[in-house]
Amino acid sequence: MNKRLFAFVTVLLAGTAAFAQEKEMKTGWSMGILPCATYSTDNGLQYGAFGDVYYYGDGSTYPDPLHKFSWEASHFTKGRTRLYLAYDSKYLVPGMRFNASVTYVNDPMYNFWGFNGTPALQNYDLWANKEGAMLHPGLDGNQHGINYYGMSRKMFRALANVQGRITDNLNWAAGLNFWNWQMGDMRESSKNENTYDTDVTLYKAYQAIDAIHSDEAEGGNALEINAGAVYDTRDIEAAPNKGIWAEAYLNGNVLDHRYLKACAYFRHYITLPVHLFKAGDPVFAYRLAWQQTIAGETPFYMIQNVPLLVQRNMISEGFGSANTIRGIRENRILTEGFAWANMELRVKLVSFKLLNQYFYIAVNPFFDAGIVTKGYREDVFKKLADSSGRVYDPLIAPFAGAGNSAIYDTAKAGDVVTSAGAGLKIAMNQNFIVSVELAHCFYNEMVADPWIGIGINYQF
Repeated sequence: MNKRLFAFVTVLLAGTAAFAQEKEMKTGWSMGILPCATYSTDNGLQYGAFGDVYYYGDGSTYPDPLHKFSWEASHFTKGRTRLYLAYDSKYLVPGMRFNASVTYVNDPMYNFWGFNGTPALQNYDLWANKEGAMLHPGLDGNQHGINYYGMSRKMFRALANVQGRITDNLNWAAGLNFWNWQMGDMRESSKNENTYDTDVTLYKAYQAIDAIHSDEAEGGNALEINAGAVYDTRDIEAAPNKGIWAEAYLNGNVLDHRYLKACAYFRHYITLPVHLFKAGDPVFAYRLAWQQTIAGETPFYMIQNVPLLVQRNMISEGFGSANTIRGIRENRILTEGFAWANMELRVKLVSFKLLNQYFYIAVNPFFDAGIVTKGYREDVFKKLADSSGRVYDPLIAPFAGAGNSAIYDTAKAGDVVTSAGAGLKIAMNQNFIVSVELAHCFYNEMVADPWIGIGINYQF
């Protein structure tokens, strides 16, 4: 079975500055724009644009900007629409850091892969447009294909976070996040209306076995409050050469389906004084991270959320894709507790000045690993498992074959997932960083080759 992922990117970087001295320094305004031009079998062709706008003032804070605005407006040919606007500043309120954002995502053909990662079996024959996606008569009398992992979701999020100084490099942090989710059956475009049978999906199977409860299946609201501490000694925020960036806080929902999560993130950046390139010494960077629900239970529509105080990307969710474990599908691991590690070597190959802007090109080979520390509704699957520990969906047996209709394997719970790859970075003014990464997952049943991630910023 062929699995192809093609991606291409056209980069347009333009900037204006009030004044720039011979010494590397930026003043005034600077802007970076990246057209969205990617293709994947998950979402189709993406088009639109995203980027950052910086204001440096008189340049005294460079390379940190006084104010930073991030934005994205894009659409995918398979239906997904993304709109995003964010603001971040350490100087708006004296002695405090403030960041806020508004995000909207409409995804009529979202992929839901099941709970807890490695036990949730992935049947490519039942994925949209794959070999073995068989036609069959639906309730309307027409012939339909099987897109077993298809469903839809709409998300609106508004958040605001603030940090204040406790001592040098140590800040308190607090935030407020509002979410609205609308979940349901896949909603295809008018050109492909009624192509797939919405009754034969994993989303419906999970509802039938009560892994997804009836009062959360169609979505809901959440109002999360977080509070904790941040320790930060980085020399440059966007791409540090040295320092530590650590966070620890609690994150809880005060609306329906209340829960409380504990989150801890430790990131360390170490300059390696090998002096191989004039552009700068390599940097070894690693992140150790953990989040887990410690009270209550997360509702289905919020299980993919990865709480962060400072958003580096448009949306932070799932375990998989570009935010956590590269090389596997987005939101491939949905669970109540997860620990992961990322390690990479950041090597600046060359630096230069062009159109009054400062650029460098870098590569970053990396290794990622993760493991579930607390499963999500595992008791549901254990009750239904046969003697071998497998759970089957009888609705897909005619299409997948009786021996290939398993949707969950309890014996695979707790397996470690690892991946590795490399990336290419093009940075302007040490802040606007275009990123292209390729990765391979070594856990065979979660492989998403070839995996390509295109966006902005380093992962951490």
